[in-house]
Amino acid sequence: MSRRVLVLNGPNLGRLGKREPAVYGTASYADLVALCESAGQELGLQVAVRQTEYEGELIAWVHEACDERLPVVLNAGALTHYSYALLDALKMRTAPLVEVHISNIAAREGFRHASVITAAADGIIAGFGFQSYALALRAVAALLETAPTSDAPAEAP
Repeated sequence: MSRRVLVLNGPNLGRLGKREPAVYGTASYADLVALCESAGQELGLQVAVRQTEYEGELIAWVHEACDERLPVVLNAGALTHYSYALLDALKMRTAPLVEVHISNIAAREGFRHASVITAAADGIIAGFGFQSYALALRAVAALLETAPTSDAPAEAP
């Protein structure tokens, strides 16, 4: 399995530092990218951070990750709560997937409590600000360490 990891961000995350600073803080998206790259380097991961306002583009990136067997750290933004198209794409994953949120979605508005994409993820990390991403990358690194290699025979159930 690759040590490359895609960190994918959905709508409005490019507005970090400007968008609801009381919820998301004052650090910018560029600060988030730097944190992810630094955390990845410490973990021996080659991290590519991307952000889009468009559901279709995010789904295309998920398809790319599936085809290339790339792990994904995903903050789908509001798409988290209603995008069944994104869920369908994520169900095709071929490598670890960790859902991440800057805020604690369970402590926010009612519609944010449910995530349709969690069902496809290995786990979810939420509520730790930008550190949620560092924790998610640590989880991906651990999952990669314990993943069976493609050469190894599958274990019996």
